[in-house]
Amino acid sequence: MAGSLDNKTSEFVFSTSDITRYAFPTHINDLVMDRSQASFSEVFIVVIEPGKAPPLHIHNDTEQIFYILEGTGVLTIGNEDQLKQPVGPGDIVRIPINTWHSITANTDNTLKYLAIDCFGDIRNEEEPTWDAHVKVLCKQQGWDYDQVRQGDDD
Repeated sequence: MAGSLDNKTSEFVFSTSDITRYAFPTHINDLVMDRSQASFSEVFIVVIEPGKAPPLHIHNDTEQIFYILEGTGVLTIGNEDQLKQPVGPGDIVRIPINTWHSITANTDNTLKYLAIDCFGDIRNEEEPTWDAHVKVLCKQQGWDYDQVRQGDDD
């Protein structure tokens, strides 16, 4: 019985050394666990170089949880009336569904955080994988998907 469980460990344990890199012009996402490998979540590590930030954006299908690993930055919440909050190592950030947000690395350090997307019942079935989501994102932002995708597991 233990042997059959040992063969399934890849369903339970995901190594942060076995990632697929997506190098966007504004930040890096190292995919650790794809949404296709779980019912309600996906996990990646985000790296933002000094002074950079992903564009202000919104997700209508996922709540996000960030755990700041290293570096400092400023979280922006809201599109019109914006709330700005400093973040640093050990902080947990929760971005509710349908909330405009961005996070900027301070100019003197690289910001790195673990990001967990939590889908629930409203998961976008037109984007069944992180890669499918990235293709949509690249089209929206005018980014070259082939330059963004750094992985080799096609």
